[in-house]
Amino acid sequence: MAGLLDDIKETLLMGPGPSCVYDEVYTAIARPTIGHLDPYFIKIMDALKEDLKTIIGTSNRLTMPMSGTGSSGMEACFVNLVEHGDKVLVLTNGVFGKRMEDVAGRLGAQVDSIQFEWGTPVLPDKVAEKLRGETYAIVAVVHAETSTGVCNPVQAVGDLVRPTGALYLVDCVTSLGGIPVRMDEWGADALYSGTQKCLSCPPGLAPLSFSGRALGKLNARKSKVPNWYLDLTMIMNYWEGNTRAYHHTAPINMIYALYAATRRILEEGLDKVYARHRAAHEQLVAGLDKLGLSMYVQKEFRLPMLNAVSIPEGADDAGVRSRLLKEFSIEIGNGLGPLAGKIWRIGLMGHTARPENVDRLLKALAACLKK
Repeated sequence: MAGLLDDIKETLLMGPGPSCVYDEVYTAIARPTIGHLDPYFIKIMDALKEDLKTIIGTSNRLTMPMSGTGSSGMEACFVNLVEHGDKVLVLTNGVFGKRMEDVAGRLGAQVDSIQFEWGTPVLPDKVAEKLRGETYAIVAVVHAETSTGVCNPVQAVGDLVRPTGALYLVDCVTSLGGIPVRMDEWGADALYSGTQKCLSCPPGLAPLSFSGRALGKLNARKSKVPNWYLDLTMIMNYWEGNTRAYHHTAPINMIYALYAATRRILEEGLDKVYARHRAAHEQLVAGLDKLGLSMYVQKEFRLPMLNAVSIPEGADDAGVRSRLLKEFSIEIGNGLGPLAGKIWRIGLMGHTARPENVDRLLKALAACLKK
């Protein structure tokens, strides 16, 4: 007697998220729930932290999944690191840079930004020029801008930020598990992601990592962290040490699921996972070209896992997406902000990034455009 759940159909998720979920993850999330302080559950927590460190490319002690979706990771970074009056620079070229500005501003930060055209990357020269004239507590950037399909040069930006003494905050919600993420090499001090993109796990957790410098900033705060639920000074006592202190009831089965997802990725091998995403992207681009469709972002700046496709003149944006979903059980995304009505966003994330899925989409898209 599942009620409305009986009518849920499996959909090929090829939008900006969520992505298709690994079978192993579905199996994991259905395992029996045990207590959030059960010694065996703590063993799973510790193993998951080590898996996340490997995928994130860090040795940071403070590496864990926050309860909540990717946006909780964003908010956790800002609420723990920003104090009223701190100067924060956000490098913005899409929706999620704008969201960073909003979150930092709500905390009383003095928010400054460099605005780049949507569909183009952050330009390190512009960043260097800005940093020569101002001193910031935090510089923040999105690695993979989900709203546009652009990959930003986070390594080059990190090289510029490091000498200034500012903390470097990087959004890896869409990139983690799809392209290399190397937190320590980038000199990033705070990094967050989400489970529902290239990790191919249902939405509900936000992997997060803080460097020693970020922890130093957190521990030296003059005021309490303004958000109790996301206060890492307390949450760390649950995720670390021999004696675990209750903070809130962890989403136990979601942690099972994320552990299964990280295991699946590491067993396949990170290099093979990245190559699979790249191959699916190239297959899609070649197939779209045969249909007369073009990519919105220049080749050297494109993400393999989030593809912005220019909507051809005369095509019915919403109509095509609706038909794909209703007749072919395929979901793709629409454009946001200034790109609304101009692009489709096609996700090739995690388990979705497979040749058979690309073929299925191309055939369905051809049928929709022909009609």
